[in-house]
Amino acid sequence: MTVPPSPSSSPSTALSPPPGNRLPPVVHVAGVTLRYGRKTVALDNVCLDLPARSMVGLIGPDGVGKSTLLSLIAGARKVQTGTVEALGGDMTNPAHRDRVCPRIAYMPQGLGKNLYPTLSVEENLQFFARLFGHDAPERRRRIDDLTHSTGLHPFLDRPAGKLSGGMKQKLGLCCSLIHDPDLLVLDEPTTGVDPLARAQFWALIARIRRARPAMSVIVATAYMDEAQRFDWLVAMDAGRVLAAGTPADLLARTQRDTLEAAFIDLLPAEKTRGYEPVAIPPLPVDEHTEIAIEAQDLTMRFGDFVAVDHVDFRIRRGEIFGFLGSNGCGKTTTMKLLTGLLQASDGRAWLFGHAVDPRDISTRRRVGYMSQSFSLYTELTVRQNLELHARLFHVPEASVGARVMEMAQRFGLAEVLGALPDTLALGMRQRLSLAVAMVHKPELLILDEPTSGVDPIARDNFWRLLVALSRRNRVTIFISTHFMSEAERCDRISLMHAGKVLVSDPPEKITHDKGAATLEQAFIEFLVEAGSGASLGPGTPHASETSASSVSSVSPVSSVSSDSASGPHPPPARETLTGVTLTQHKAFSLGRMTSYLWRETLELQRDPVRATLALVGSLVLMLVMGYGISMDVEDLRYAVLDRDQTTLSQNYALNIAGSRYFIEQPPIKDDTDMDRRLRDGELALAIEIPPGFARDVSHGKAVEIGAWIDGAMPMRAETVQGYVQGMHQNWLADQSLHRLGVRPTASLNIETRYRYNPDVKSLPAMVPAVIPLLLLMLPAMLTALSVVREKELGSILNLYVTPVTRTEFLIGKQIPYIALAMLNFLLMALIAVTLFGVPIKGSFLTLVSAVLIYNVVATGIGLLASTFTRSQIAALFFTMIGTMIPAIQFSGMLTPVPSMEGSGRLIGEIYPSTYMLIVSRGVFNKALGFADLGNDFWPMLIAVPVILGATILLLNKQET
Repeated sequence: MTVPPSPSSSPSTALSPPPGNRLPPVVHVAGVTLRYGRKTVALDNVCLDLPARSMVGLIGPDGVGKSTLLSLIAGARKVQTGTVEALGGDMTNPAHRDRVCPRIAYMPQGLGKNLYPTLSVEENLQFFARLFGHDAPERRRRIDDLTHSTGLHPFLDRPAGKLSGGMKQKLGLCCSLIHDPDLLVLDEPTTGVDPLARAQFWALIARIRRARPAMSVIVATAYMDEAQRFDWLVAMDAGRVLAAGTPADLLARTQRDTLEAAFIDLLPAEKTRGYEPVAIPPLPVDEHTEIAIEAQDLTMRFGDFVAVDHVDFRIRRGEIFGFLGSNGCGKTTTMKLLTGLLQASDGRAWLFGHAVDPRDISTRRRVGYMSQSFSLYTELTVRQNLELHARLFHVPEASVGARVMEMAQRFGLAEVLGALPDTLALGMRQRLSLAVAMVHKPELLILDEPTSGVDPIARDNFWRLLVALSRRNRVTIFISTHFMSEAERCDRISLMHAGKVLVSDPPEKITHDKGAATLEQAFIEFLVEAGSGASLGPGTPHASETSASSVSSVSPVSSVSSDSASGPHPPPARETLTGVTLTQHKAFSLGRMTSYLWRETLELQRDPVRATLALVGSLVLMLVMGYGISMDVEDLRYAVLDRDQTTLSQNYALNIAGSRYFIEQPPIKDDTDMDRRLRDGELALAIEIPPGFARDVSHGKAVEIGAWIDGAMPMRAETVQGYVQGMHQNWLADQSLHRLGVRPTASLNIETRYRYNPDVKSLPAMVPAVIPLLLLMLPAMLTALSVVREKELGSILNLYVTPVTRTEFLIGKQIPYIALAMLNFLLMALIAVTLFGVPIKGSFLTLVSAVLIYNVVATGIGLLASTFTRSQIAALFFTMIGTMIPAIQFSGMLTPVPSMEGSGRLIGEIYPSTYMLIVSRGVFNKALGFADLGNDFWPMLIAVPVILGATILLLNKQET
């Protein structure tokens, strides 16, 4: 096959817009290279100019660099090498990014990834409108206009997490358009939605472009039929640009009829060598053909939600049966029901005449399942993955090696048997997943979107394998897909929507029965009849008007209004490329900060787990620590081994029994009994009185009494030793008085008195220390989780691509947790006074003031931990380590800070918990006020700007 020379073969030459577009490019990319880690090259010396006031499409499979390039253009990702200019300025310049941020809208890849699932449609839109500085009347006007035009207005109160895939994409688009951007960046906005929702989405974009002709749109898509409607296309592969031009240009250049065929021709020769289109021979069937799968009224409920609603179908042996529908329509759930991974709520299903039973392993061995995400063990090699799955499906041990080699040869894996799955190309990983599913030679193969994200050649190669399995080995194939071109290859397909099967027939029959030009148009007709059209906005075109096949290619300036297209266009200043004057970006906006505060408060109210942890967690821990951790050494169990058995020895034993510190246990029988009871923890103290004790005492001889103490807890053992010595001295003094009539005297008598805690009880000492400990740990953890959770969900992109500053973001996130921490303090103080009986003797206002400052520090530590962690588990770990260890070990909770030395003393002197402990103990136990504790406020006040300043510096405003 002859491959036309790619314009990107000369890296120094940028691919430019056509001469007819006199505007400067909306985006200029020169020499851009970006790597993930050391090996993965996402973009490789990309040079590109994208025309202004046009709809530009980036086409290609997953992993070719489309999303990376879009994130660089939107300013969401940091440029590593090269130049990226958008709207007339360098996106590596922070000042330019701040200025143009309000003019760029970025909708990331993934259904509703820039949305907040617990917030309603109204609240999501209000949040984004607030971020861009609209006042209340303007917010209302814009929200009403957008929701009416998209059909979302009836669902303003519905949480975003409960919207369908298509509605999520519409809401994401509305949030992006709330501020009238000049550059709209959409990263695969229709992936995973049904054809009707996809048509509605593009109709909405077309209406917006007609209303705002100066707006430029850049879209990444894997659907070639969608790309047909764009003004300008950029074909990408392996991080490089293959070609750029209008759809008509690319078709003319490759002399192909479809963009998918054109894209294949544009690929490098080494990828297309030996490629041939897929040919599918007819399936030989008759009335005797065995039924592989049958379902009758198959239903699956999750609570009140019906995921699969009375599904019926029959699939014949050797048939390729396609399952089509949007994400969330029930395809994957149906497949799990058929494999026995889920137990149906109602209805029945049969595999090869046997009822599906999750406990029937013999039937499940006849099924191979390839999940939507590759179910491979990344730490095992290709060979080890195949061997493992062969043994899991009870392939005879003597046959495992031969079976692995058979699969490797059949699926083209022989040369990579020693490689790890993560090092393989996407198409090769796909073949490995298929080989793993086939290693036990099942009769039924269930494939859940197996070709999602791969290039057309890898997809066709994969289909050739499926056709061979179906026609040669009579393997029944049940496959779900989003691609209509794949659906047309199936013997029969089922169209599914909202858990129901709308139709099951051969693709050509479905198209013919609806009188549609394409299968996609027929699917849209079925969806409209099923009621999906009820939520359409006004003016949405008929399916036939929005399908890709009926949209002709237009020139890059065809959507520009007549006044801008006629006559010569003087080149505008780069700062006003689209006629919009740049406004000065505010360094700090109270409105943007309160937007995040408002949103975080709403999410806290609607997240029962976080709300419970925030309000109840500290109280439970305080009760556990207050009652479970005690420094009091009392109620110690002891026993006596009396080898003398005289009146005097019994008198000695009774001296101990009268102490409030000890509880007497049955006497010890012998040395073995004493050793056993000490070892088992039954005794803390064993007293051994030697034989001849009374006789030796009467004769004035030295007598040794054994006191065996359990030393497993050294501090308690030392205290017990002191108790025993004190009681021994008291007994000697008592014997001296009663036997000799002489009271022992000392030249110096010391009387000990304890101030602040005269009974030397644990609770008055523990409670003032536990409160600062809990106020440090839990608020820090919750605050760290609030930021890291956004990283995991992807909504952190809203920080990267909106005008909000790092300071506004952090303070807005922090304030709700400060308020929660203050409420927790009040509840803990109430428990301390009422339940533990520890009164607040000093100035309560002083304590509250210190706690407020301390809570700012604690939540700041949580924010600081969130800057270098990417998962909630890591955030919990680092926050726990960073708060508990210094607070317990170095802040004076157990050992006074002045008694420490070296680095421990240094940590204690600078750590804020040290001074909060001083204030807490001073107010609770010593009746102190601000006049006495004022100097201890300063270290905590100094810590506030230090911690927040470090957090602001470490928090990235771009993804790195």
